[in-house]
Amino acid sequence: MYTFFYGNPEVSLFANWVYDNLAMVPAEIMRGENLHTLFTSLFLHTDIFHIGGNMIYLYIFGDNIEDALGHTRFLLFYFVCGLAADLAHILSVAYTAGLQVPTLGASGAISGVMGAYILLYPRARIETLTLTLVITVVSIPAVFFLGFWFILQLLYTWLDMVGNVAYWAHIGGFAAGIALGWIAKRKRKPEAPDYTVISI
Repeated sequence: MYTFFYGNPEVSLFANWVYDNLAMVPAEIMRGENLHTLFTSLFLHTDIFHIGGNMIYLYIFGDNIEDALGHTRFLLFYFVCGLAADLAHILSVAYTAGLQVPTLGASGAISGVMGAYILLYPRARIETLTLTLVITVVSIPAVFFLGFWFILQLLYTWLDMVGNVAYWAHIGGFAAGIALGWIAKRKRKPEAPDYTVISI
């Protein structure tokens, strides 16, 4: 999730209306206003790179979680994780100027998908393209790949490297995904994916 949107004066009036009315402003939520933005903000992105990055992770991890939960439950799961991400972000800026900054993006909800994945499919292997001196592909168990990603989110907040990214939303969504994934795992043991997922 991003905690800003571009203030380019050349942006169309429609785009400005969308951001003004559909992006989540934490201060408004705390006043009980514009509560619909808790959900509409999950569908807004700042640019093609923002939505592209989110869709890659949703594509990689989302199908297995949807298979485990079913279509309707997955949709509910996604929105609950998004709501948890929103609330985590609001709490993180409750006493700062960030209360007035609009927030948008699907990454909080997608972090929930990743949280459920690490619990349901910890041994699934993720083929990851690494860019060092030589381009190589390494196969990493999901528990390590996603665990490292989560530790990075915590590290960024601890080092106050937040910038324009709502890392606490990622953390909140991930935690909600683990909790909901644990409930799903207790009810039904999901089948392991029959193929590796790929991250670039």
